Amino acid sequence: MPNIVLLAGDGIGPEIMAEAARVLDRVNVQFSLGLNTEHCLIGGAAIDATGEPLPDETLAKAKLSDAVLLGAVGGPKWDALPMDKRPEKGLLKIRAGMDLFANLRPALLYPELASASTLKEEVVSGLDLLIVRELIGGIYFGEPRGIEGELGQRVGFNTDRYSEPEIERIGRIAFDAAMARNKKLCSVDKANVLEVTVLWREVMERLSHDYPDVELSHMYVDNAAMQLVRAPKQFDVMVTGNLFGDILSDAAAMLTGSIGMLPSASLNSDKQGLYEPCHGSAPDIAGQDLANPLATILSVSMMLLHSLNAPKAAASIETAVKQVLASGLRTQDIATGASGEQIVGCRAMGEAVLKALN
Repeated sequence: MPNIVLLAGDGIGPEIMAEAARVLDRVNVQFSLGLNTEHCLIGGAAIDATGEPLPDETLAKAKLSDAVLLGAVGGPKWDALPMDKRPEKGLLKIRAGMDLFANLRPALLYPELASASTLKEEVVSGLDLLIVRELIGGIYFGEPRGIEGELGQRVGFNTDRYSEPEIERIGRIAFDAAMARNKKLCSVDKANVLEVTVLWREVMERLSHDYPDVELSHMYVDNAAMQLVRAPKQFDVMVTGNLFGDILSDAAAMLTGSIGMLPSASLNSDKQGLYEPCHGSAPDIAGQDLANPLATILSVSMMLLHSLNAPKAAASIETAVKQVLASGLRTQDIATGASGEQIVGCRAMGEAVLKALN
C-alpha cells in the first residue's frame, strides 16, 4: 500500500492542503489506488510544537514514504529565530535528507488565464515550458559558509560548488524531459565569470552526445531572465543550478498570470518525490479563505504521475482543473475582471474541482 506524507506547514498551507487532500482522497477511491496518508509537521508549525523546523519523526516517515505533499512553510512569526532554526531550514533539510536533487517546475498557461498575465497575450499565449533545477547542491548547500569578523568589519561568505556527478545526474533528467517534449534544451549558466558553471557547461556538452536528437543551447542567466519576459515561448526545457533555478522559475511562474497556479515536483533517483506549489505561505491572507488551492491540487496530479504510476488519475485532475477554469470560477489572484468570471474562495474552488472529478 503506497504511503503519502502530508505536510501542511504554515500560513495558507493548512487551507490549500485541506483541498488537495480532499482531491487525493477522491481519486484514491475512484481509481482504487489503495493510498494511505499521514499528516506530519514541518516549518513554523513544527517549531512551535517541537522546537525544530524538521522533526526527526517527520524526516523518518518522509524517507519511508512513496511521496510527500507539502503546503508551504515560513512566516514573519519566526523571522527573528537563528538561521538554522527558521522554518525554511526544514524545507532544505527534507530535500537533502530525501536526496531530492531534481526539481521540475512547469510553467503552463491555461488559455482562460491568458489575460491574467502581465505580459501581452500574444507573447504568452500557448506557453508551455519546463524548468529543471538542481535542488540540493550549489551555493545553498556549499561549504564553507558563514559570517566572520568583528562588528563593523564582518564578512559574509557562501560557496558555490558542483561536482561532475551532480551536474551529470541533473543533466540526464533534463535531457530525458526534453526527449519527452519538443527535444529542445537550454542550459543556463554564468560561464563567463563563474568557474563552477564553466564545468557545468562542459558536462552538459558531454552529455549531449548521448542525446543526439536533443538540440542543446547555452544561455547566460542574465540573458535568460531577459528572454523569459521578452519571448518565453522560445524555450521548451531549461536546466540550471540551484540559485539560478530558484530565481528563473519564479519569474516563469508569473508569466502564467499567477504563481498560485503552478505545481512542482522534487525527485530523487528512485522517483520518490516531494510535491508542492511554487508559491509561498502568504501569511497576509492566511485563514481568510482567499488562497488559490489549484497549484497544490495540480501538485497531487504530478505526484500521481511521477511517483505513484497512476497516469489516469493524474489526467483526471488536470481535466477537472481545466473544466473549472473554463466555467469561469476564479480565486482572487487569477481574477481579471472579465465578463463571466465568478470570484470564489479556497474552499469553494476545491469543491468545484471535486464536482468536476465526478
